[in-house]
Amino acid sequence: MTAFNPFDAFRATAICRDLDEAAAAQIFALAEPVSFLAGSRLVRQGETSRGAYLIRSGTIEVRVSLPGGGDKTVATLGDGSMFGEMALLEHGLCSASVVAVSNVDGWFIEHEPFRALTAGRNAAALAIQRTITQGLVERLGALNAELRKHPAPEDRPVAKAKSTVATDPLAGLPRTRHAAFAYRSFLPILPFFSGFSVDEIDAVTANARVLDIPRGHDVFQSAQAASACYLVVRGAVEACAEVDGRERRMALLGPGSLVGYLSVLRGMPHSADARAREQSLLLEFAADDFMAIYNGLSGAEVKMQHAIHRNLLQSLARSNSHLSRLVSQARLSESLKNRLLGVGI
Repeated sequence: MTAFNPFDAFRATAICRDLDEAAAAQIFALAEPVSFLAGSRLVRQGETSRGAYLIRSGTIEVRVSLPGGGDKTVATLGDGSMFGEMALLEHGLCSASVVAVSNVDGWFIEHEPFRALTAGRNAAALAIQRTITQGLVERLGALNAELRKHPAPEDRPVAKAKSTVATDPLAGLPRTRHAAFAYRSFLPILPFFSGFSVDEIDAVTANARVLDIPRGHDVFQSAQAASACYLVVRGAVEACAEVDGRERRMALLGPGSLVGYLSVLRGMPHSADARAREQSLLLEFAADDFMAIYNGLSGAEVKMQHAIHRNLLQSLARSNSHLSRLVSQARLSESLKNRLLGVGI
C-alpha cells in the first residue's frame, strides 16, 4: 500500500493546475493543514476574509444569504477544489458562507505571505494569481448567466433591432492619444490606478488609445469578437443583455471601471451589449496589449494585474448583490400571489 504523501495530494488541488513541482513546493511551504467536522461552518458571509482553503477530501456547500431571509446554495465543491481564493488577491468581506457537508481535510493559505510573494514578483505566485483570476472570471460568467434567468422590474423593451451579424460599432470612430480635456492628469485620481505612480500609469497605458463616445452609442455588441477592452475615464457605460425580447441591465460602469475585459480574458466573444450611458471618454486596450500586461512581470504590470483583480472582485460583489435582490423579489412576489389566491382574490 502506497504511503500518503501530503505534497502529492496538494499538487492535485486546483491551485497547482499550472505549476511545475518546484513552483508548487514554494506554495506548499505556505499551506497550513486544516480539518473540519461535518456541519461545521468554515467561513461566514460578511466576515473579513483571511485566505484560501484547498479541499483534499470532503464536500462543502457555498451558501449566500438572501435579503428576505434564508439562504441559497450557489455551489457544491469536493476533492481538489478551492474556495476563498479571492482573499489571496485582495482583503475584503466573505461574499458567502461555507458549510462542511461531510468531514473535510485540506489546507489553508493566508493572504499576507501569499501577497508578499506576488509583491516580490514570484513567478509561482503570479501563475496562481492568474489561475485564480480565470476561476473568478468563469464564476462571474456563471453568475451573469443566472441573472438572465430572473426577471427584473426594470427590464425594458429592446431599444432597437439588432443585426444578425455582430459588427464593431466603434469601427468608424477615430482613435487618438489626445482628448478634449487633459485626461492623463485625471488618471491617478481613478480608483483603478490606486497605488500607481505616474510613471507606472504611463507604462501600462503606453499603447492605449482614447475614444470619445457619444451618448447612446454602442461600445460593443453581443457575439462580437472581443478585440479590445476599455477603461472608463469619464462618463458611464451600461452593459445589457437581451432576454425574451426585453433588455436587462447587467451593470452600470462609471469612471475607473473596466468594460469588456472578461471576454478578452476568456478569449471568447462578448456575451452582452455595452453602450455609452452618457458622453464618455474611454481608454481602449487592444486584446493582445491587454494580455501582454496581464501576463507581464514588471512592477507596473503586476500592479495592473492587481487593479484588474480589484475590478473583478467588485464585479462579483455587484452581480451577487443583484442576483440576491432578484431572487428575493421573486420569492416575495410568489408569496403575495399565493396569499391572494388563498383568500380568493
